[in-house]
Amino acid sequence: MPLVRVEAEDGVARVTLDDPARRNILSGPLVGDLTAAFDELEAHGDVTAVVLTGAGPAFCAGADLADLLAAADGDLTGLHRVYGGFDRVRRSPLVTVAAVNGPAVGAGLNLALVCDVRVAGASAWFDCRFPAIGLHPSGGHLRMLQELVGPQTAAAMALCRRRLDAASAQVAGLVLEATADDDLLPAADALARAAAAAPRELVLLTKRSLHEERTLTAEQAIAVEQERQLWSLQLPSTEAGLRAAARTAR
Repeated sequence: MPLVRVEAEDGVARVTLDDPARRNILSGPLVGDLTAAFDELEAHGDVTAVVLTGAGPAFCAGADLADLLAAADGDLTGLHRVYGGFDRVRRSPLVTVAAVNGPAVGAGLNLALVCDVRVAGASAWFDCRFPAIGLHPSGGHLRMLQELVGPQTAAAMALCRRRLDAASAQVAGLVLEATADDDLLPAADALARAAAAAPRELVLLTKRSLHEERTLTAEQAIAVEQERQLWSLQLPSTEAGLRAAARTAR
């Protein structure tokens, strides 16, 4: 049985990790299904945004302990596969919204961190967990965490085992919004639909710019944005929108 469910409509897809008995751990089969789901959605060319969530009480409980034990014995195959799973989501050109419905732990927290936007239900919590089981964080965990919550909260999570609930995660900047559990998917869907309402090629290029400009100087970023804005002015939808706005302003 597939361990990832995919539904798509009107430019928005919902990708659900569906191994609730194992708390949606990043097992080899689940990572394979997750990778295949993103490959297929990107190939279709009609999906702009993806809502990523978990079935059952957890979002994602992290790596498979069997893969960690194998890595301790020198077989890194499973561990590389785990990190390849959330990195596949990070590399997607599509807009990604994590609807965190429950615990996001260790590599499962990484899976939430690589998404463009995160929304958390009341049952969600976020736990670095790596030090608690004797592991140094990996997969870009510390860099992503510090970018979102700042060095002090990142240190508290990574060094002092501080766990954030949904409300604390919103205050810290880890999630955009904390909702009641019943409101989680509607809130995430609304964000994805808003992204999908604009021209797809414009949205995907804007996401690309957001990621690329993290490593550019101010001057380089200005040059990139100017070039891409001039490109966007040539879109038929942009011209129509500007003409409509001009008529309204008269």
